[in-house]
Amino acid sequence: MPRIIFKCRYIKNAAVHLENLVEYVATREGVEMIPQDKHTLTVTEKQKKLMADILAQLPDTGDLFEYEDYLNQPTAENASEFITVALDQNLDRLSHQEVYVNYIATRPRAEKLGNHGLFSDEDTPLVLSRVAEEVGGHAGNVWTPIISLRREDAVRLGYDNTSAWMALIRKQRNIFAEQMKIAPENLRWYAAFHNEGHHPHCHMIVYSVNPREGYVTKIAIDKMRSSLAKEIFQQDLIQIYSEQTAQRNELAGKSREALREIIGRMSSGAYESETIEALLKHLAERLKHTSGKKQYGYLKAPLKAIVDQIVDELAKNERVSEAYAKWQELRNEVLRTYTDKLPDKLPDPLPLSRQKEFKHIKNMVISEAMNIGGHHFTFEGDESADILNEETVSTTQEFDSMMTENELTLVTDEAPEDGDDMPPPASEGSFRADSEDAGSGRPHIAWSDRYKEAGAFFYGSDELEPDFEQALRLFLLEAEAGNALAMHDLGRMYADGLGVDMDVEAASSWYEKALSAFLDIEANEENRYVEYRIGKMHAAGLGTKQDYEEAAGWFEMAASRNHKYAQYSLAGLYYRGQGVDQSFENAFELYRRSARQRVPYADYELAKMYRDGIGTEKNGEDSELHFEKAFYGFKRLEEQSHDDKLQYRLGQMLYSGTGTEENVEVAIVYFEKAARLGNVHAQYMLGKIYLDVDSGDENAERAVQWLTKAAENGNSL
Repeated sequence: MPRIIFKCRYIKNAAVHLENLVEYVATREGVEMIPQDKHTLTVTEKQKKLMADILAQLPDTGDLFEYEDYLNQPTAENASEFITVALDQNLDRLSHQEVYVNYIATRPRAEKLGNHGLFSDEDTPLVLSRVAEEVGGHAGNVWTPIISLRREDAVRLGYDNTSAWMALIRKQRNIFAEQMKIAPENLRWYAAFHNEGHHPHCHMIVYSVNPREGYVTKIAIDKMRSSLAKEIFQQDLIQIYSEQTAQRNELAGKSREALREIIGRMSSGAYESETIEALLKHLAERLKHTSGKKQYGYLKAPLKAIVDQIVDELAKNERVSEAYAKWQELRNEVLRTYTDKLPDKLPDPLPLSRQKEFKHIKNMVISEAMNIGGHHFTFEGDESADILNEETVSTTQEFDSMMTENELTLVTDEAPEDGDDMPPPASEGSFRADSEDAGSGRPHIAWSDRYKEAGAFFYGSDELEPDFEQALRLFLLEAEAGNALAMHDLGRMYADGLGVDMDVEAASSWYEKALSAFLDIEANEENRYVEYRIGKMHAAGLGTKQDYEEAAGWFEMAASRNHKYAQYSLAGLYYRGQGVDQSFENAFELYRRSARQRVPYADYELAKMYRDGIGTEKNGEDSELHFEKAFYGFKRLEEQSHDDKLQYRLGQMLYSGTGTEENVEVAIVYFEKAARLGNVHAQYMLGKIYLDVDSGDENAERAVQWLTKAAENGNSL
């Protein structure tokens, strides 16, 4: 059974009556509490008949905690509890809404606040008659949510009193508004806590002042229940998640041990598991002749299938199987917390190869197969090596030789106005704000540990999905401390609806704060990186009106001091004649200067200009060379940042065979990554690929999913 029950019905303006049950409300046996010395009496025939009638006409009462108690122990007391609660929680079906308001506010065991138990958003005492009249006269739908807990959970977690429920529902009220499709300012709600002996619960009344507003779907009910459960059981869930992580690590360890033993037997010629050993040898041989990055996400489908087979064979190992079963138990415990009803018999767990949480086991298999291919029998997974490699790249990357001590080499911008991408972070840089600035809230730019952590949550990795909610929380802390970079990132998150609802006004506000902070920093000390960022915001119209002439001025200042991305951006303005007189020759020269500093975006533009003979003579050989440089440059940057625009660009180049060999399977991998980060162009491309019957990847369901997503996000298709 679940740990929280959440029902959300509604009363129509025309009251619904179940006449045959009204009589039972007044006359049923078991209304009064049975004396303590009669708790173990057997259920009476009259109670059985009444319960049968209730279950027949109100079938969802079979989900109540009280019914579970009765099934486990069919006593008169448990029957009485079920009858009482079943009718209590269905009075909205038996009466007009005005009667319902009076009932939930004044019934026995409703915890009183004065002469009734009703509460709402405000602390001002409610006049029951006015509320009843107001709700009773409402022309639209009135929803009647009920939230029920087990007694032991309510006591342990502190939800056995009105104050706790009042705080909970006030905190959740905007979640209710969102899921009920009611504008927050129009939402009205009232509630009362009923401290029942077995299972305390809270009755609610929810509606909109606009009678035509609001509707509730099953998905919305699930989301409201999930949000309530997350809040009520947060401490329990933290413990479960911690145990899940430990169990996941143990599973990886057991898999590594099993693989080590198999490889050890292979090296000594003592074969036991012919299937997995044959698969490992086959994979090792295939990897010898495979170019590109040797990680699961980058492999072609046939190689992935071999890796999946090996992982599933590993899962047959007794130690691995036991660890996987324990992890699955913890996962089901989380589901029981969030879900209203789980089937008595849960479906068999997915094969280990299909559980996304264990992708690192696949990469471990690939790593060991490569060691076999090179005759190196090492037994560590590649996770530690990956982390070490990333840290080495980010901390030892060469800085721009012209950079002043106080400048930042990171660029975390959106695409320029013509739709082409700007670079993501190229390294972690060395710039740090004075601790005095960071602590005082004064505007500064800093690649602090907290900001890096926020970026890691935002972009995710090959093993972990992005966590926008965590990124948002950390960016907010950084922004409040005065970090202009975080202010800009918050603008993007609100603009794109990442981790929050899309909010144009909030996005504009954060962009304005970021621009103001950059201007303050520049006023105190000239800084070409800050000049570049200011130029970008003017060019894109972020935090200010779009002004290409103003942007060109800022780019010119930074480019004159050899800032490679300012050179790239200024080249684009010359190419399009925005804010400056159009000059393909000036654009070509600026792109060339930027490309010499290893900016793949500039290589890409140079390749097109050589190909088309714009600003220079046509040169097919040089065009191909710069396309290839661009492709590998984009790969290098994407491996460090996991930026969606880079992922989309790489997908396009792989899909079309530009600067590399055509590879639709790997292109799809990049498009999927970008699409999950909200990239509308990648979402459209996925829809297009899955819709193409000749692509070999036709999937009508996924095509509709991604095309719908792209349309919702503004793609005109």
